[in-house]
Amino acid sequence: MERRVRRSAVSRRNLLRTTGTVLLVTATTGCDLLSTDPDARKGGQGAQGTSGASSASAKEAPALTRQVEAGKLPPLANRIPKAPLVVSPTERTGSYGGMWRSALLGPSDTSWLSRTVGYETLLRWDVGWTKSIPNVAESFQASPDGREFTFKLRAGMRWSDGKPFTAADIVFAFERLGDADLYPAGLPLYLMTSKGAPTVSQDDEQTVRFRFPEPSGLLLDNLSFQGALTAMPQHYLQQFHQKSNPGADALAKKEKFQDWVALFLARADRWSNQDLPTLCAWKVVNPLGKGNQVIVERNPYYWKTDPDGRQLPYLDRVVFDVISDSSVLLLKATNGEFDMHTRHINTSPNKPVLARGRTKGHYHFVDIQPCFENQMVIALNLTHEDPELRKVFRNKEFRIGLSHAINRQELVNAVFQRQGKAWQAAPRRESPFYDEGFANQYTDYDEAKANEILDQAGYARRDAEGFRLRPDGTRIAFAVEVASPALIPYWPDAMEMIRLYWQKVGIKMSVKSEDRSLFYERKAANKPDATVWTGSAGREFDVLLDPRWYFPFNDESNFAIPWAAWFTSRGKEGERPPERTQQQMALYRELQHTPDQAGRYRLMKEILGIAKEEFYAIGTVLEEQGYGIVNDRMRNVAKSIPESHIYNTPAPTNPEQYFLTP
Repeated sequence: MERRVRRSAVSRRNLLRTTGTVLLVTATTGCDLLSTDPDARKGGQGAQGTSGASSASAKEAPALTRQVEAGKLPPLANRIPKAPLVVSPTERTGSYGGMWRSALLGPSDTSWLSRTVGYETLLRWDVGWTKSIPNVAESFQASPDGREFTFKLRAGMRWSDGKPFTAADIVFAFERLGDADLYPAGLPLYLMTSKGAPTVSQDDEQTVRFRFPEPSGLLLDNLSFQGALTAMPQHYLQQFHQKSNPGADALAKKEKFQDWVALFLARADRWSNQDLPTLCAWKVVNPLGKGNQVIVERNPYYWKTDPDGRQLPYLDRVVFDVISDSSVLLLKATNGEFDMHTRHINTSPNKPVLARGRTKGHYHFVDIQPCFENQMVIALNLTHEDPELRKVFRNKEFRIGLSHAINRQELVNAVFQRQGKAWQAAPRRESPFYDEGFANQYTDYDEAKANEILDQAGYARRDAEGFRLRPDGTRIAFAVEVASPALIPYWPDAMEMIRLYWQKVGIKMSVKSEDRSLFYERKAANKPDATVWTGSAGREFDVLLDPRWYFPFNDESNFAIPWAAWFTSRGKEGERPPERTQQQMALYRELQHTPDQAGRYRLMKEILGIAKEEFYAIGTVLEEQGYGIVNDRMRNVAKSIPESHIYNTPAPTNPEQYFLTP
């Protein structure tokens, strides 16, 4: 059950009345209301990690000491590595105890779990997101030619059930990822080359070596983002695999699974299986799907300490309420029921509401550095099943005409609280890949120009109601599918404004809101006419690792998912894209196999140059500054945090060193 709201708290009805409708511009006077500075705690740029503190000098949470004294746990010296990773606190060393309260927007919002309590990758990003640094691996080394990578693990490191973590676990995870029975699509792209997969071998208990048939230019960056190699404990999962347990199918039937594959995948799901050992600071005690909360509690074998040798984490547990409605999420935030949260609620339209609630809710804002290249990208389906509509959508001049018909400044004023600027789906100004021409092309609002372009594109004929016709005489009409309102409440309102803009230039568009699961089901089947989603990669590492809006890269490239399937399957599935798009794909393959950074950046700029020419999708508004909310009692949260799924916000700021003051 959700906790009861205090009498003095804002009610849901009053909250919704306060926010009003999106088409009424909310004027906010004065900078202080929306500032992240007045109530913010002072702090540095976050926590970095080094190896060092001796296990003999380390201390632990009092609850763990009691378990040791009762004989339920071994002494701390036998639970942590010989050289634990030492985390330097953002402000100061903390105190043990307390609970971090947060929430998920529905059961599919597992990304927030991964970002807050599930980020223990082989390497990790530094706090400022400038490079990869050691994490699970105590050290790493790459050969000059980028073909061989050696990772040294921490001697004495253990899973949350006390079993040793060794190089054998990495080899096991790699082999499972390449197991066609479990994952028919094969190894992830970052573990593949055009000449095949690497060999991964265990030199000794603490050393694992990757040998690629050609250079792997993005491996280290991907190992700071992807966590699968450190999330599959061999000693636990091998009992569910047919290769190591011939009786796995019988076990599956006994546990009411179709076969051993279904059983293995279920047992490997870290959020729904509380028995799966973990390397993370907290372990699952109430899994996803059991009630309406996910609860994680302190891992007694966690392998990091503070500079005083005290075992982390400081906080006893983290509790996530599972909430299906973003308005309820916002209500709980204004009532002060979250201790640190930077997801779903921290939008421009919500900022005045959250700003007014800071005193009663006992929270403050922290700066979030947006890395997304756009608040809302409109993707016409360039691989539409209707051949005539496909021709219309693939006509670049048609897309340009629609772009000029959008009054982006009015969107900024009405929907985004006057915060943001007109922008295409292009890298941000602070990115090394920034191109002013790409960012600004076709963003000037000009209804006359839009009409002229659409006429010249071949759509001058109109029907009796003034709507433009396709060459076959059928009205140009399509729906834009939006995964809302539960996900991003302002998307339907913004699209309703765009519907009216496009209607003025003779285009019949409707807005279709639907559940996120249905949205994903339909786009995977290539059913939508068009979709709306957030721009994902606008800074640096994210542009390199997830260029979904710059060419058909993966199943999130909503403008041409069958083309992306052709790319990821190396031509075995999907639909062959046009020559220019294939050129981008070839350049990205080359980038993946380029060991030097300068070479990778040069190739990425070539890819972006083609993206600029092709103009695959229509951008709307760039968020220039973001924010998150932090309880006034929560300490060691960085003052400024990059926001990106590639960064895994806020994980690199080391939540294990967050703590609560009395």
